[in-house]
Amino acid sequence: MSQGQYVALAYGVVLVFVLLWATIIAAKLSRLESETADLAALAQEREGDG
Repeated sequence: MSQGQYVALAYGVVLVFVLLWATIIAAKLSRLESETADLAALAQEREGDG
């Protein structure tokens, strides 16, 4: 393999890890938004009972 191929391979590996990281962060953000919406609904429900 030439040096250029090693550099391209290294960039490809970094790109895969960045995409994997972004996917994990997106999943966590989605779950956090869902939990926040649930807590907001619970707070409004308790406010109505008050």
